[in-house]
Amino acid sequence: MTALPEGACDCHTHVFGAPDRWPMAADRQYTPGPASAADLQAHLDRLGLQRVVIVQPSVYGTDNGCLLDALAFFGDRARGVAVVDETIGDAGLSALHRAGVRGLRINHESSGRNDADGLVELLHRWAGRLQGLPWHLQVYAALDTVALAAPRLQTLAVPLVLDHFAMAPAGTPADDPRLQRLLALLRSGCAYLKLSAAYRIGGTPDDARRLARLFIAARPDRMLWGSDWPHTSREPGKGPLETSAYRTVAPAGLAAQMADWAPDPVSRQRLLSENPRRLYGF
Repeated sequence: MTALPEGACDCHTHVFGAPDRWPMAADRQYTPGPASAADLQAHLDRLGLQRVVIVQPSVYGTDNGCLLDALAFFGDRARGVAVVDETIGDAGLSALHRAGVRGLRINHESSGRNDADGLVELLHRWAGRLQGLPWHLQVYAALDTVALAAPRLQTLAVPLVLDHFAMAPAGTPADDPRLQRLLALLRSGCAYLKLSAAYRIGGTPDDARRLARLFIAARPDRMLWGSDWPHTSREPGKGPLETSAYRTVAPAGLAAQMADWAPDPVSRQRLLSENPRRLYGF
């Protein structure tokens, strides 16, 4: 296994607790099985990672209880990204900050929304609320939506983080106008991008490598790596309230990703350690 830098971080994971303690939202789109904080620790140990970012999954809606419990388990080795209701007050945001939360997630993809104008308005509104906190806004949205919104996101008052390759299909040509808009946003320095969950963007491993290296070359100090553990999926034929098995993703494959996408020690140091430390305040 390729040696990892000190403070190497998995920047995109989820935790799912016991259903009797942490009930899921009735209108969820899928139902995962348990994946505890202790299970997440085992995942980090297998890969030799020291830090972790835990992201609130859509199945819990705006109830961040399971996330906060996991942050308490890990202490200062973890940071969280929460999902909140727009009615939350400053005291509520401050309480989340004390618990280790450093960002808010806006999930357009899972909700099926693709309104770029609405996304821009929502992000600017939240950015105004977050000024004064060392937080960011994390967005899960389709490439078409991100590309249309990109020119208007360079003036956000807080950093922006784009989930899962900004959902750019792995085979997208480098001269695609949507990709060019995304690259311009990254080069502006206003946005970070998570190289995570390549299985969500299709294509081959070679396609994912090409896209990852394209993004790294554009702005190496704005790239983050995430495993997307425990690899949620809704199994074909399963209803949203039926438990779906996780995708099978070998730890060796994840380790190979890190080495393949960032083949030199300097780029790995930035991707896995320096950039997460700067953004999440480790």
